[in-house]
Amino acid sequence: MANAKPELLTPDNCQLIFIDHQPQMAFGVQSIDRQALKNNTVALAKSAKIFNIPTTITTVETESFSGHTYPELLSVFPESPILERTSMNSWDDQKIRDALANNGQKKVIVSGLWTEVCNIAFAFSAMAEGGYEIYMVADASGGTSMEAHDYAMQRMIQAGVVPVTWQQVLLELQRDWAKRDTYDAVMDVVKEHSGAYGMGVDYCYTLVHKAPERVEHGQRLDPVPAK
Repeated sequence: MANAKPELLTPDNCQLIFIDHQPQMAFGVQSIDRQALKNNTVALAKSAKIFNIPTTITTVETESFSGHTYPELLSVFPESPILERTSMNSWDDQKIRDALANNGQKKVIVSGLWTEVCNIAFAFSAMAEGGYEIYMVADASGGTSMEAHDYAMQRMIQAGVVPVTWQQVLLELQRDWAKRDTYDAVMDVVKEHSGAYGMGVDYCYTLVHKAPERVEHGQRLDPVPAK
């Protein structure tokens, strides 16, 4: 069960697992636009990298069915081993259980495909058998229909899983804008992946703080003149 006492995520109290972010699994997703799903997943990965969150990546039947993990996700963690399995439930694989135990944190942030199969099975098993607290990233996970995703999320919430979004995780980890050691990296993720929020940051930088309008290879370029 989730911690009865509300507790914020911090860089020191959580770990992250990516489950089956593979092409064949993504093909079946109907609950969220697939490009948005990839954007959110990569943004979550970059967020974890900024704060040195221990991260596990696992795949299912890569060669025979599911294909290789998104290259954009792998590029964030180029040195991370890919833990291959056959079971739909990642918890069934000893390598996964060992990786979680070695990471040492009881709060596990989960992003995976599909919500109603791999995510829920892992969540329930990790809670019941491992005593983990599960934080399910709803917008970096996807189901085969909106109903499949939503009902799986509801079922998990009823069981004590904590629902979150990728941007919520990022900002909860940052928490204080005075933390300058991570500020710039967080803003880079926001500008690249946060849509209107990121556009607003660019607007503020250029119009309010008079930052360069365009940058290429580290050099400022003059704006294109109006005709």
